[in-house]
Amino acid sequence: MAARPVGIGRQDFEAVIKSNLFYIDKTAFIREWWENEDEVTLLTRPRRFGKTLTMSMVEKFFSLEYADRGDLFRGLAIWEAKSPDGDYRYRHLQGTYPVVSLSFANVKETDYRHAREKICQLIASEFARRAFLLEGDCLTEQEKDTFRRKSINMGDVDATLALNQLSEYLARYYGKKIIILLDEYDTPLQEAYVHGYWRELVDFTRSLFNAAFKTNPNLDR
Repeated sequence: MAARPVGIGRQDFEAVIKSNLFYIDKTAFIREWWENEDEVTLLTRPRRFGKTLTMSMVEKFFSLEYADRGDLFRGLAIWEAKSPDGDYRYRHLQGTYPVVSLSFANVKETDYRHAREKICQLIASEFARRAFLLEGDCLTEQEKDTFRRKSINMGDVDATLALNQLSEYLARYYGKKIIILLDEYDTPLQEAYVHGYWRELVDFTRSLFNAAFKTNPNLDR
């Protein structure tokens, strides 16, 4: 059998699997994470340790957008994992959750205004991808107005409540609590510390994270 290319720097799980690149199977993490039943999990590892690839793996496993994509996991540890009664439990979980996946990796601004705008743009893009929620009567007219206000220039109240509200809308639409994945959450905070706008950004992100991860009844994990 020919040696597989390593594919240094690849961070998208689907691309790694489809390109048949060398991959150390870390899918057992999915089982461990799920069975821990923790609502919020913080992954801390050194740079280049595979955090982003792991986040991508989790997204592709759970996201409804990857329903019926068990081919990406076939032959890997999570696909062969059995429950005590011998059932392939995790195969039934693949592609069954609404997932919101964000990365703050590119929020590397030298001032607070531009950092905040970029975060708002990332959040607004998540709303734009779910514009189908504006159709029909899933949302009230007031909620539709709130939805349409999500933009790069939205105010602090709209911005900090955005992920909480999107969770509610998606949970209502799908009848199921959601999973939120946030990669590189600390990148803008590091830039804020270096460039002198730490306090402003901490106040903003504290409100955003609190609403998304602490006081969010529609959050599964």
